[in-house]
Amino acid sequence: MSEEIGVYVFCCIQTDDAKSFGTVEFEGQSRETFTIHYKDAAMVAIEAPIKIYHPKKQNLMMHQKVISDVMEKESSVVPISFGNVFNSKEDTKVLIENLYPQLSSLFGEVRNKIEIGLKVVGKKEWLEEQIHQNDKVVKQKETVANKSEAAGYFDRIQLGEMARDFFTRLQQDVEESIHLPLSKIAEASKSNETLGEKMLLNGAYLIDKGQEEAFDERVNQLHERWKDYVDFKYTGPWPAYNFINIKLKVEAS
Repeated sequence: MSEEIGVYVFCCIQTDDAKSFGTVEFEGQSRETFTIHYKDAAMVAIEAPIKIYHPKKQNLMMHQKVISDVMEKESSVVPISFGNVFNSKEDTKVLIENLYPQLSSLFGEVRNKIEIGLKVVGKKEWLEEQIHQNDKVVKQKETVANKSEAAGYFDRIQLGEMARDFFTRLQQDVEESIHLPLSKIAEASKSNETLGEKMLLNGAYLIDKGQEEAFDERVNQLHERWKDYVDFKYTGPWPAYNFINIKLKVEAS
């Protein structure tokens, strides 16, 4: 039984012209990209089987590469999250029509903008040195060490809370010293939830393409100041994933 073919979407651009952004290897086949239009909004898409697409690394990289290729050629790109496939071109056009009020606003907001990511991760030796300089934490560790496991239960809870408070203060210091200066250059910025025990900042920044060099220079200055204490993980440019929230659905007619 052959698979039913639908329309898989990558992103939306502002154009009146029918466009192709070349072919893409998708599910083992080479597929041509094309656009589906409503007014001056166009969805970049391919024909693909209608099914649930799992976010495997290869699939995610393919999705991101298509959007990156579009970004090189278009000034206003609204990214669509991975895995959205619709029954037909007609359904996709209905989707664009329903989204159009959002899209017409977003096109202006993302025009000539890129997203940059910066993760700041504390170096283990520095973090340990910092916590050992905290007298309250050191005394609490001694209290826990001098008690039996049962007797020290609540002391260990208190020690854990003190360590969390200490780490939160470090994150606040990094926000003020690194995130805020970068936010002043950006059009918009977000401090996302940190991952793991040593991450002090998980920042995302929407910047004008014309400010990319100035932003890079500021990151380099901040890295020079902090390089003995933390590692910088600098990524991008990306489409404005962190600054766009579009809910995709085709309204029943």
